[in-house]
Amino acid sequence: MSAAARGTDQDWRQLTVEPQAEALPDVEAWLESAGALALSLQDAGDEPLLEPPPGAAPLWRQTRIVALFDASADMTALVGRLRAAFPAGSLLEVGVETLADRIWELEWRRDFRPMRFGTRLWVTPEDMQADVPADALTILLEPGLAFGTGTHPTTALCLRWLDARPPEREAVLDFGCGSGILAIAAAKLGAASVDAVDIDPQAVLATRENARRNRLELHRVDDPASLGEATFDVVMANIIAGTLQALADELTARCRPGGHLVLSGVLLDQVEGLQTGYGAAFELQPPWQLGDWCLLHGIRRHDPLD
Repeated sequence: MSAAARGTDQDWRQLTVEPQAEALPDVEAWLESAGALALSLQDAGDEPLLEPPPGAAPLWRQTRIVALFDASADMTALVGRLRAAFPAGSLLEVGVETLADRIWELEWRRDFRPMRFGTRLWVTPEDMQADVPADALTILLEPGLAFGTGTHPTTALCLRWLDARPPEREAVLDFGCGSGILAIAAAKLGAASVDAVDIDPQAVLATRENARRNRLELHRVDDPASLGEATFDVVMANIIAGTLQALADELTARCRPGGHLVLSGVLLDQVEGLQTGYGAAFELQPPWQLGDWCLLHGIRRHDPLD
């Protein structure tokens, strides 16, 4: 899911939460809405994770969520709100610590390995290319402090969608680009042009660096305000449901009639609300689901419904 850590050369506040399995997706969504700059999932039960199916997200019976917040965040108040938001017993562990910036940049590598999405797309760190098939479309990724590696179900769904429907010779917009993973995937799959925008300067820097690493020149990597009146054949936004609702007019205006809108970062119980918000302007397709997370795909109507 797109998010990015802001700033450099500072300490961060790390919140570790071990929820009951059934509460995991709701706690993830809550932390996103509370301003988490990055989220990662870890094994909380010392359970070896064998090779999952292609593109699947690693999930354990006991999963720990690690959320990164700015050093100025009031963690005491945040933990209080978190505990109040969930029934007693649903949070098995909650802990806070200060994490140096230079340590966080290495944390994502601990469980990150080459992963396949769909039939052709692979995502890998640059120094693990030897583990990827020679005929793969490979995305070399070093996310640093910009979130998005493909391990989260919301990103995995977007990559699978792109692999299933390559945007060949189309103009693509990645709105909320994070590490740039979706923008780079679209370019690798034959897009005529790719614009990647994010309100976070760290995400813009990470996307530019990852594009350079993949020897790609994206059309635009900048703040959303730089888009002007531009419209696109494919608009992708992997954010959270509340933000997607707030961006409905913006994302609709960016998508050309007959174009494709892809929304991810949506929990199963949030699908209906987004379908209502976007249904007048888009012919919505059945949701794609991975665990408790969903992707919505719609085709822009030429004549919006009244």
